[in-house]
Amino acid sequence: MRPAALITGIAGMAVVVGLLLAGQARLNGGGGLSSDADAGNVAAALPDVTPDVANPAASLTEEDAALIARTTEPAPSNPAAAPPENAKGSAENAPMDKTAQDAPATAETVPPAPDGKDSVELLRPTVESAGILSFGKRRLQIANVIETPTDKSCGSDGKQWPCGMMAKTALRLYLRNRAIDCDLPSDAWEDMASAACRLGQQDIGTWLVENGWVEAQPGSPLDAASEKAKQAKQGIHGEDPRRRPAAAPRPETAAPL
Repeated sequence: MRPAALITGIAGMAVVVGLLLAGQARLNGGGGLSSDADAGNVAAALPDVTPDVANPAASLTEEDAALIARTTEPAPSNPAAAPPENAKGSAENAPMDKTAQDAPATAETVPPAPDGKDSVELLRPTVESAGILSFGKRRLQIANVIETPTDKSCGSDGKQWPCGMMAKTALRLYLRNRAIDCDLPSDAWEDMASAACRLGQQDIGTWLVENGWVEAQPGSPLDAASEKAKQAKQGIHGEDPRRRPAAAPRPETAAPL
C-alpha cells in the first residue's frame, strides 16, 4: 500500500507542475502579442516628422510683417501721464459742472486741411504699394513722394531683400484699414489722383519718408527728411530689417500699491 501511495503522490505533483508550466507559457505568449500590438499602435500614432523640403519658406512671412510693425510703429508724441488711482476715483465721483451737463455730446471731428484746402474722408484704403492707395477703381498717389514698387529689391554685397514688399507691408500695418483725410475737392475722382493725406494728425507722406520706405519728390518739402532717412539707413536705404538683432524686452514695472 505504501509504494502505491508514493507513486500516486509523485504523479499528482507532476501534473500540478505541468499545469503551472503550461499556464506560464500561455501568459508569456499572450503578453508578447499584446506588447507587439501596443508597439504597432504607438508607431502608427506617431506624427510624421519628416521635414517638408518641397515647400520652402516664403520670402516674407507673418513673422516678418510683425517685425516690421514693431520697428516702424511710431511712438506717441507727448503721451499724457495717467492720473493716480485715487485721483481717478475722485474725478469719477465728483459732480459734473452744469455747463458740461447742458452741453450736447459731439462726435470727434476730422482735423481740417492745411491752408484752407478742401478735404475729404476716405474709408478703408487698400495699399497697392508704398506710395499708392486704392479705393475700388480709384487710385491715389500720396503727394511729395516717389512710389516704391512692390517688386523692388534692396541690399548690397549680394544680400538682396524684398524692400518693396516690406515697404508695402509697413504702410498697410500702419494704416490698418483706418479712414484717412485727403486734400481733395471730392471723393468722386476717376482713375488716378494725387493728394496729401493724413492719418489723424500724421501726414502719411512724411511718415513714409521719415521711415525710409519711399524717397521724396525732388524739390518737395520732404527733401530734408528723405536725406536724413538715407543717412540713418532707414527702410529701403538700409539692410534687411529681418537680420537686425531682436530688441531687448521692456522691463516690467511694479504694480502700484
